[in-house]
Amino acid sequence: MLKTLLVIAVGFLPSLISLWVIRKTQLRTRSRLRQAALNLSGVRVRQNIRPPESDRYYLEGVGYLIGDISCKFNAQSGYIRCAVNPSGPCQNCRYYESRELAGSEKQS
Repeated sequence: MLKTLLVIAVGFLPSLISLWVIRKTQLRTRSRLRQAALNLSGVRVRQNIRPPESDRYYLEGVGYLIGDISCKFNAQSGYIRCAVNPSGPCQNCRYYESRELAGSEKQS
């Protein structure tokens, strides 16, 4: 009877050790992910704080815009300037292209 119990205990021992190691690893991973998320959110907040810029202006009916609105690539947004140079500046940008205005088209 004692030998049978010993064989059963030895049979379950690797499974129990494996479960213990898995549980410990999961707890360590959760802790590291939580710490990384906290660190990343602090970095993002600092990146999103932008000083007032001279090329930000208010357009009636549209809202705040940044960048040169006459450029073809301007996003017409208060958060991003354009697709090719999102962080700016617009002055002396090598990607600048004049926007075609609806009123400036030649009528035949």
